[in-house]
Amino acid sequence: MDDVKIKVMADRLVRKVADSSLHHPSVKARLSEMQELPPEDRRRVVEAFAHRHRQGGDTHPVRVRLLTLTALVGHGLDDLPLAEERAAQLEVLGRAHSFWYVDRCESLVRAEAAAGRAISPAVIATVRRTAVSAYSDQELVRFAAGFAEPVLNVGEAWAERAMEDGRLRDLLAHALTARTAKPSAAWEKRGRALAEDLGAEAVREALLPLLALVGRPRTFELERAAHEPDVNAAFDPYNANALRGLVRLLALLPAHPDTARALGALVETSLRKAAGMGPRNPKVANAAVGALARADGEAALAELARLGTRVTYKGTLKLIDAALRARAVALGLTREEIEELAVPAYGLTEVGKAAFGFGEAAAELRVSGNRAALLWRNAAGKQVKAVPATVRRDHPEELRELKGLVKDVEKSLSAQAERLDRQFLARRRWAYGLWRERYLDHPLVGTLARRLIWTVDGTPVCFADGALRTLAGATVTEGAVVELWHPVGREPAEVLAWREWLERHTVTQPFKQAHREVYLLTDAERTTRTYSNRFAAHVLRQHQFNSLTSARGWHNRLRLCVDDSLPPATRELPQWGLRAEYWIEGEGHEYGIDTTESGTYLRLRTDQVRFYPIDAPQNWASTYGGGYAMWPGDAQGAVDPLPLTRIPELVLSEVMRDVDLFVGVASVGNDPTWSDGGPEGRFRDYWTSYGFGELGASAETRRTLLERLVPRLAVADRCTVEGRFLHVRGELHTYRIHLGSGNILMSPNDQYLCIVPGGAGAAGADPGYLPFEGDRTLAVILSKAMLLAKDAEITDPTITSQLNRR
Repeated sequence: MDDVKIKVMADRLVRKVADSSLHHPSVKARLSEMQELPPEDRRRVVEAFAHRHRQGGDTHPVRVRLLTLTALVGHGLDDLPLAEERAAQLEVLGRAHSFWYVDRCESLVRAEAAAGRAISPAVIATVRRTAVSAYSDQELVRFAAGFAEPVLNVGEAWAERAMEDGRLRDLLAHALTARTAKPSAAWEKRGRALAEDLGAEAVREALLPLLALVGRPRTFELERAAHEPDVNAAFDPYNANALRGLVRLLALLPAHPDTARALGALVETSLRKAAGMGPRNPKVANAAVGALARADGEAALAELARLGTRVTYKGTLKLIDAALRARAVALGLTREEIEELAVPAYGLTEVGKAAFGFGEAAAELRVSGNRAALLWRNAAGKQVKAVPATVRRDHPEELRELKGLVKDVEKSLSAQAERLDRQFLARRRWAYGLWRERYLDHPLVGTLARRLIWTVDGTPVCFADGALRTLAGATVTEGAVVELWHPVGREPAEVLAWREWLERHTVTQPFKQAHREVYLLTDAERTTRTYSNRFAAHVLRQHQFNSLTSARGWHNRLRLCVDDSLPPATRELPQWGLRAEYWIEGEGHEYGIDTTESGTYLRLRTDQVRFYPIDAPQNWASTYGGGYAMWPGDAQGAVDPLPLTRIPELVLSEVMRDVDLFVGVASVGNDPTWSDGGPEGRFRDYWTSYGFGELGASAETRRTLLERLVPRLAVADRCTVEGRFLHVRGELHTYRIHLGSGNILMSPNDQYLCIVPGGAGAAGADPGYLPFEGDRTLAVILSKAMLLAKDAEITDPTITSQLNRR
């Protein structure tokens, strides 16, 4: 065949692949025709491809296809041209998360493999990740399945560590086949056989360290394309299948506390959010929950109960709830009772304390507030700060377990505090003896319960000096019914008396109780009758709002800037037969400014709070805004909102407190860096009015408390509480810290001072005793006050540059 004909044939094929894929029937036909040419003609075709590639006039996709055509047509020929270019392209491919299936980049990989050249593990990983995509076709899936090695994809620490252990090769290969929602009986039978071959204990000891590595930074980063999610924070989808399989294999082994701990940590790691994609891998989290649900023993039940207070992702939370309810039914208990019984003692032999011997050395675990600490004594019985050398040398495994226990205690303390904080609306009542067993005298929960106020047969009591005591100091040793005390309906004198009692006994409550805000019906709400505008017209960060609603038991869905309709944020109150609604809508409509790259609104605008019967039809509104309307079904007409006067005081107060929390935490007015008003300055007026305006209920509580706390500060002579501000007199300026937002104005002329909480210069001295935990804004205000009282000693340039500006 002459050179002209060769060139025409090559150019026609290139034009064809430029307009369609390499797998188009007409392209395949012409390619097959070329592959059947004599070797010398194929070499000239290949040289024609190479010549065109070197000219550089084509687009990048066409140049990549020229490389592929060179390898496909030149299969079996020696010294093919463009070898370096093909190798470079494969290296680029190995740094990609996946490729667009229309580009068929696997054709280049296939051609190189057919030519007998080794394919790097990174390229194999890219092909596999693409093959598990929802858009992959079966031809690509079959091609990816042809790579038997490496058994897992490289790039993740846990996977690379797993492949270093030769014993796990068959186990990993079997785990990869766990692609269905539930494992089959045949899959489990094979898994048990593999585990028995290695030994159950050996399998557990090999797998748990791997789970601890899940979610670590990749061993090499992938290139992130424009508008692509944070692929380096995501789980490798191919390896995720193996991870689900390994979790299911753990469920087949005998129950062990370390296994439950590892599975619970994996749930939280898998649900941690990555930019542009949300939770990293809910399927892995769900598999871990399933394994915990199947496991026997106290540790697995405790982990499920803890996760029930921590997880906010709806799908996984539903599985956790189902698992706890199933366990409750099996034991003939309520869901609330199973949560109480699920709290282990964690080795504590009395409330908040445990002792552990390590030869001649010893450790004491003490719970203080929401923290657990270890106190060490050496062989001589002397208290030491660090772990004794003999313990590190002779008891490394026991030491590791003890440190893990401390972490478990702290995680459980946080979870149990959140559970107790939600009991106000649960209408729970306990028999006195049962309550003492599960709460007051429980080794772990007792550290929280003894810092709360309860009522025994209607008499308010709190724990002090080894006994339950009334305000007058009388001891209470028996009773019939116990309830959690709430300030709603109590006389102001009684509430104040309990606040003073807590201060006198230096009790720091695990959350606001005696200082809890009470939200009573206002005249404006009596006028509007069926709705409240108390928390309307705010601008909130949507993702933070969404997390807060989940943590407080509300149902909410992220708003996207698309043509869709969604219900408001709602909280169902089955014990009261009510449903609370907080009406919200997306703010703005400019992609990239008002939304994420995926189109999710960054901010929300707030509107009314309403109440309906729990079985009333749902209200819906466009995600673009425009008002809510009820879409009743055929069997039920529209239902009017309930008058606020018919809502029990406790319910109204707790729902309004939740909404105040959402606004107080998620409002853009809290952001000290938004003094310019945010995008295009649109929110300047709102930021100013919120950041320095009238105080809400929580801020009023904060002001009342600061009036009592400020005189005890080391800088008390420089601080006064006046109106909406804490005034601080420094050496360089005087300052006013707003009690709602924590924002600062300084002299002269009320200049704005930006100090970002958590920044290098924002840490002040310990403010000392606080009567409750959990008010971050209070801690920030006190920290800023103690910092600014000694403003001449500040060295952080981000602050001094503002202090020295005239």
